[in-house]
Amino acid sequence: MARTTRRAAGTLEQLLAAKEIVICCGSGGVGKTTTAAAAGAMAAARLGGKVLVVTVDPARRLANALGLESFGNVETRVPDSAFADAGIECQGELWAAMLDTKQSWDDLVRQHAPDAKTRDAILSNPLYANITGRFVQSHDYIAMERLYEIHASGRYDLVIVDTPPTRNALDFLEAPERMADFFSSRLLRWLTVPYRSRLVNMATKPFYKVADTILGSAFLEDIAEFFLLFQTMYDGFVERARAVQRVLEDKRTTFVVVSTLESAPLREAEYFMSALEERRFHLGAVVLNKVLPSYLLDSGAAEAASRLGADPQAAAAALDDLGDPEAAARVVAEISQSFLNFRVVASREAEQRKELGRTPDVLATVPYFDSDIHDLAGLVRMGEQIWR
Repeated sequence: MARTTRRAAGTLEQLLAAKEIVICCGSGGVGKTTTAAAAGAMAAARLGGKVLVVTVDPARRLANALGLESFGNVETRVPDSAFADAGIECQGELWAAMLDTKQSWDDLVRQHAPDAKTRDAILSNPLYANITGRFVQSHDYIAMERLYEIHASGRYDLVIVDTPPTRNALDFLEAPERMADFFSSRLLRWLTVPYRSRLVNMATKPFYKVADTILGSAFLEDIAEFFLLFQTMYDGFVERARAVQRVLEDKRTTFVVVSTLESAPLREAEYFMSALEERRFHLGAVVLNKVLPSYLLDSGAAEAASRLGADPQAAAAALDDLGDPEAAARVVAEISQSFLNFRVVASREAEQRKELGRTPDVLATVPYFDSDIHDLAGLVRMGEQIWR
């Protein structure tokens, strides 16, 4: 649905307080999973209610960071003791889940099959596991099904989704429509019509002759039987695809693009921001990880670095017990030049942030941390950087 006006949320806290679904997107290696988990932890701790973080791109390190031994298709609650151990008083509940494609497909079939006979025939079909795992990006489709199912259940006040890397995330968004198109495609008509009518016209005979030679008639019969059964759920697929599309366009859904300011991830982020705009989805926030500290832009610090570099011998002489004065002067000169070099990069980053900040409601940055984030306390520490 079109949005004629935009009202900036101001902070991530305000944005998440107003939304029910947050979809985190970005290229690989930019901290997307960690950002999704950090946002979820902050929402549960500060906003209250029930918050669920779902990872679509299988990332088991999320379980470790949340203090869970493991988690899967069934949502698992992060215990209050994990927050207490991190020194945090949690006002709400934090839950986590990781998409299990096979289990989700089984649940989908059980839900949409017209009768028990069809359900059992699909689940027992010898090609079922391979087809659901390999055809038409079924992983992406079932992820959208799962998101819709969780949201429609009303069990959670906020659902945060960690998607696959950027261009795959577009598949994630488009999967329901592609799946519906696939089940009405000419390829499937070629595969299934002869087994419906047992009549093969002259136009399709060459296709089946080649297919039989390459794949074998038994394979063709199995795959045709599978899709004949699966097409009994076609109406449900189409209806669900439209419902999912409405959820994505709804004002209660927003997207968060996660990136660093390195050239390749930044191009991916800009590409995805454009794709969201074309689809008229709401871009709520851009989160930039590993941003250089703001003190590099301080004019006083830059002046000090310049003066040290102009006369490193004098600066070294002012310090006691440095050993070799010449070695100390070289160190001072190197530190001075390094600071000024980083300042150039920080200035470039500031301009890039200004450009990116024109589109989303919220632009949040996360500095380099001294250590990796591996627990709930670390997630909250990161979350505090992007929260306000």
